[in-house]
Amino acid sequence: MEQKSSTPDKRHEGESPFKGKTGLARVWNAFRYSLDGLSAAYRHEDAFRQESWLALLLIPLALLLPAGGLGKALMIGSVLLVLIVELLNSAVEAVVDRVSLERHRLAKRAKDIGSAAVLISLINVAAVWSLVLFG
Repeated sequence: MEQKSSTPDKRHEGESPFKGKTGLARVWNAFRYSLDGLSAAYRHEDAFRQESWLALLLIPLALLLPAGGLGKALMIGSVLLVLIVELLNSAVEAVVDRVSLERHRLAKRAKDIGSAAVLISLINVAAVWSLVLFG
């Protein structure tokens, strides 16, 4: 008869062996992984790099423009949303390319849908900024 360990394994079958840290170690590692992700996106993704520069221009501009606090928050939030969506789009593209570099209709669909999400987030910036500034 097999004895079970008194300390249960926190991982479940099929889950990543890299999981398992808790507390401050998990928070610190997550922060480092996030910085690694931002760095990789900036180095390898032209669109993210361009949108980052746009954010560095638009966020201070939003703070200087004659809008109330809520308007400024919406303007800044809309710009940050573009960066978030671009990061997710880049992650989808990287996974699709990792799986296969051959042309496939589902790979194209995944990449096109990610691109459409970025486009909608950019349209959102124009709409929010226009409504805040021109009512």
